[in-house]
Amino acid sequence: MAESGDWVTPRLYGQPWFEKPPLLYWTAALSFKLFGVSEASARLPSAISALLATLAVAWLACPVYGSAVARWLLLLLPTTVAMIGFSHAAATDMLFAGTLTIAMVFSALLVGAAPLTPPGSLTSSASFTSLLFGVFLGLAVLAKGPAAIVLSGGAVLLWAIFTKRWRDASRCFHPVGIVAFCVTVLPWYILCGRRNPGFFRVFIIEHNFNRYLTPEFQHIQPLWFYLPILLIAFLPWTATLVWVVARESRIFWKDRRLSSLAVFLLSWPCFCFLFFSASQSKLPGYLLPAIPPIGLLLAVSCLRLPSPDQRVFRSLHVAVGLIAIASAAVLFSNWFVPASIDPPRARAAALVLFAFGVAYLLLANRVSRNNFLRQTAPLCVLPILILVADFRPLVRPWLSPDPSAKSIALQFEKLQSPVASSPNVYVSSMPRAQQYALSFYLHRQVQTWNAQTPTEGPLLLPSPDLRSCAVEMSGSWSCSKDPINLGATGWFVWQVQPQKESSGPQ
Repeated sequence: MAESGDWVTPRLYGQPWFEKPPLLYWTAALSFKLFGVSEASARLPSAISALLATLAVAWLACPVYGSAVARWLLLLLPTTVAMIGFSHAAATDMLFAGTLTIAMVFSALLVGAAPLTPPGSLTSSASFTSLLFGVFLGLAVLAKGPAAIVLSGGAVLLWAIFTKRWRDASRCFHPVGIVAFCVTVLPWYILCGRRNPGFFRVFIIEHNFNRYLTPEFQHIQPLWFYLPILLIAFLPWTATLVWVVARESRIFWKDRRLSSLAVFLLSWPCFCFLFFSASQSKLPGYLLPAIPPIGLLLAVSCLRLPSPDQRVFRSLHVAVGLIAIASAAVLFSNWFVPASIDPPRARAAALVLFAFGVAYLLLANRVSRNNFLRQTAPLCVLPILILVADFRPLVRPWLSPDPSAKSIALQFEKLQSPVASSPNVYVSSMPRAQQYALSFYLHRQVQTWNAQTPTEGPLLLPSPDLRSCAVEMSGSWSCSKDPINLGATGWFVWQVQPQKESSGPQ
């Protein structure tokens, strides 16, 4: 888009590409225009989306739960694995989650789950709130498609079922919101459909209905897939989350009372969880829209603790912290470590566990009676930020071979041979995302090898065995005898060429 000026039809290697709507492509292309083509520019839309989603949820929390909850949300939510990981990814997941989160914040105001405050502000007007809700819901549809409507509508429907506030829920159909949504969404869908006759069939049927209802895209996972994903997503605060869920479930079972906003914040991730668990195609990023409301509920629960629960909170976090630090000491000293874990890997894991342990010990100070210790509690995020800053050295011992497309591209471009400048580069047995990333770093199309239509050029395979290359060849084509080793990447470059006809007596 940035090069061609065609901002309507998404293309991959010059061909129309309708797997996703264009919002990520628009924002990335604009980022390329402003800051140049780089991986940082490609990732910038996801990072900004994560920031805006976090700020939106904190803004919702502030007038209802207080500024302290909002501040703790701003500390804990951005330091979870889900928010860190997906905010670094040049993919649609965070852009979708961010725009949908902002839309859901305005829908909470619109239906009255949270007050339209402060009085006299723009957001105290139902019409203006509807306008913002329609715009951001439309942006979510432009980020990933009709799933945004289903997730938003399903969450509000669940809230209405539990609160019996059907008339309030109907405010989501405010005429201003509907117009804003249509103005945001329809121009691109209409233009793209007019220019590309197969657009609606490919995008709506194949990449939405078929993806959800059939295992066609091979992302098959069990029904309980998102339970462990949720626990991983909230690392390093998973132990806190599990304790909060157990505590709040016990309180609810006893009192059977929840505020309107609490029901809304529960309905939002619950519907997302149920909807994607029923899908025939499951990926970890699908759960991302559920993370912000759970993060807010986590912050609320951690700050509103009666005295007995404060003691339990402190004991739990001290125990988890000490266990993590003790485990780090065992790994660092190489005591009782399995032979399969070599010392560099053990030391890297030890540093991660040590940082987690320190984070939990500092978080335990939040309920300390000592004022100085209580003021150190927000420093619990510091060890996590240090881990993020030193992520590459820590993870490198565990990545052998290094699966990064960037590493493969760097090694490939270092080759002192015509191979590196070949216009045709082929791969086989490479995951699709890795192949597309390799195309980005090599600044050319990396194609999947097809033995039916062979072309001379380098072929990348994850094996130095000549038989692995020979299997890829048709009868009249062959591989070079000695592949080029791309170092620690685990990939090898084979030169593919037609077999030379033998001369001499027959």
